[in-house]
Amino acid sequence: MKTLSLFELNNMVATTLAAHLSGDYWVEAELSEVREQRGHCYMELIQKSPDSDAPIARSSAKCWKNVWLYAKPYFENATGQSLHVGMKVRLQVYANFHEAYGFSWIVSDIDPYFTMGEQARKRQEIIETLKSEGIFDMQKQLTLPLFAQRIAVISSPTAAGYGDFCNQLANNEQQLKFSTTLFPATMQGEQTVPSIIKALNDINDSATNYDVVVIIRGGGATSDLTVFDSLPLAENIANFPLPVITGIGHDRDECILDMISHTRVKTPTAAAAFLIDHLQAVATAIDDASSRMARYVAGRLSTLNIQLSTLNAQLSTLFANVKMRQNARLDTLFGSITYNAQKKLSAHSAQLSTLNFQLSMLTERRLLHERHRCQQAEEKLKSLDPALVLSRGYSITMKDGKAIKDAHTLQPGDIIETRLAKGTIRSEVK
Repeated sequence: MKTLSLFELNNMVATTLAAHLSGDYWVEAELSEVREQRGHCYMELIQKSPDSDAPIARSSAKCWKNVWLYAKPYFENATGQSLHVGMKVRLQVYANFHEAYGFSWIVSDIDPYFTMGEQARKRQEIIETLKSEGIFDMQKQLTLPLFAQRIAVISSPTAAGYGDFCNQLANNEQQLKFSTTLFPATMQGEQTVPSIIKALNDINDSATNYDVVVIIRGGGATSDLTVFDSLPLAENIANFPLPVITGIGHDRDECILDMISHTRVKTPTAAAAFLIDHLQAVATAIDDASSRMARYVAGRLSTLNIQLSTLNAQLSTLFANVKMRQNARLDTLFGSITYNAQKKLSAHSAQLSTLNFQLSMLTERRLLHERHRCQQAEEKLKSLDPALVLSRGYSITMKDGKAIKDAHTLQPGDIIETRLAKGTIRSEVK
């Protein structure tokens, strides 16, 4: 068997392919890689197993500059997006084998309507999944807080829409106060979904500090909107505990992110206007309620004053009647007390008269008895008078004014007196 050089072998392959695969073919595939270089577009095509999503076929494809110059804008204008990884496409290709670079499919046309249909099918599948999970309308069931002033904003910090949003809130004509906290996220490209989900998780960690979440984009290409048709992102927003308002800067199309959110507005400035109008409506409602309350209180006070005046008049009449009855009752009681007092005094006066008469008799009797006792005592005292004894010839010997009863009590030199009926004798004891 003849040994061939690699160039010879590859040339045989090229010749064979040119002979047997000379026409164009329409192929359906998924893009696993897309890159532009020097005006050309280089793609990697795969086909996945329907059971495991594992690739069962893989090939390279190239769209040369002369074709890519018109195929790219035509595709993007029709679909509203650019070619990106994960997109399913229908390409018109022909086989090409180069001795130095190997085999590849050369793209001669791209069918945008296939991608649009595939895109619509994918969107519908996501919508059906969200509905089957029972979360499609969960955000709509949340109540926007009356005072939605603490706002968590998910946006690119350099986006013009973010600046417009903050400026409109800060400089609103009604001078309503808002506070905004930025949670930075990538708003286009492959990192959009994971960065927004991360921002949502960060907000959820301190959810009590905020009233509402606003996702704003603004200024991006319409072709970048398909990134918001994401099941993981939609599930995160549908289950989020705070109302989510979207204003991602597009008017014509509605992405799944808009469908699942609490409120969808067209632009970041429209989101700011929505929050201002909502808070102004609350302020107006409070003012109206305050006016109604003031009117009600005034009316109620007027009614109560009338009732009070009526009661006052009735009370005066009732008081006069009560006073009259009480005065009559007091007069009756006074008469009864006076009669009973006089009756009681008369009875006690009779008792006192009787007692006074009895006391007078008892006093006279007592005085007579005591007078008789005094006379008896006087007669007895007279009989015991020493003068009478002395008149009978007796005498009394005294020392220092006291009668001497025992001679042994005297000492020589003591002066004694002897009292007679008539006169006194002084003696000295020897």
